[in-house]
Amino acid sequence: MKFSTRIDSDIPATDLFDIAGDFSRSERTLSARGVAVRRIDPAQEPGTGLGWLLDFNWRGQRRSVRLDVTRFDRPSRVTFAGHSDQFDLSIDLTVVALSRVKSRLLFETEVRPRNMRARLLLQTAKLGKSQLDRKYDQRIADFVTHLRAA
Repeated sequence: MKFSTRIDSDIPATDLFDIAGDFSRSERTLSARGVAVRRIDPAQEPGTGLGWLLDFNWRGQRRSVRLDVTRFDRPSRVTFAGHSDQFDLSIDLTVVALSRVKSRLLFETEVRPRNMRARLLLQTAKLGKSQLDRKYDQRIADFVTHLRAA
């Protein structure tokens, strides 16, 4: 199942990429939202090879996701690959310059099932895809707004 959204911003593309690619800021933002974030690679420089273990509560159960940076092309694209016990996850952030002072963030997420139970869960979720799309758009917009404010 794929989700995607775009967020237009009144800041230059390089500044937007620096905000989206600031992983320590993202870690603090996720921690403030109740996610236990543990960095796997202690390197402080952003780039491929960085990874995290994320633990959070979702629908009354504790979930764990391992997330790794697989592509880091400054100043336009960051790609993450992740997996949990039920799903494989791919997240792609792309920054596009619309003008010198305006830019657009394209945020795409793809969730793929790893077993039959997960496949059934995704099939059921597809029935409410339009509502999930609205929630996804709102959560990503809130996350980016919170990152800009931090």
